[in-house]
Amino acid sequence: MVKRRTRHRPFENPEVAAVFDAYPRRVRTKLMALRRIIFDTASTLEGVGELEEALRWGEPSYLTSQTKSGSMIRLDSKAPETGEYAMYFHCATDLISGFRAMFPDDFSYDGKRAIIFAQADDVPVDELSHCVASALTYHLNKKRGRSGR
Repeated sequence: MVKRRTRHRPFENPEVAAVFDAYPRRVRTKLMALRRIIFDTASTLEGVGELEEALRWGEPSYLTSQTKSGSMIRLDSKAPETGEYAMYFHCATDLISGFRAMFPDDFSYDGKRAIIFAQADDVPVDELSHCVASALTYHLNKKRGRSGR
C-alpha cells in the first residue's frame, strides 16, 4: 500500500475545526496525527471515496457517507488531564476483536470500542493504518464474505 502523507489537511467543517481547537495543544497534536492517518489511508483504498468529516456525539468522526463502504471512526481525548486519547470504532462490529487478534501487543484497547493511546506512546503507523483500512472497508468486506479484519 503506497501512502501519501499530507502536512495538514484543511478543515471543511468549521464545527470540527472548533472541536480540534478546543483540545489542549498536546492532545490536539496527537489527534491531528490520527486524523492524518485516517485521510491518508482512505486515499489509498479503492471503493471508499471521499470521507465525510463531521461531529457525532460531539466528537470528530470520519464516515464513508458517499460509498457506505465502511464503519464510522471517531477521535477524542479520553483523559485530558493525562493526555490519553482514543480512536473509537462501532462496538457492534468485530473490528476491535480482529485488531486484538492481529496486534495484541501493539495497542491498548477499551472493550469492544476503542484503541487508547497515552501521550508518550509512539503510534505504530502501519498497524494503525491497517485498522483504519479495516474500518473504512468494513461493509465492503462483509458484502464480499470476508471479515472486517
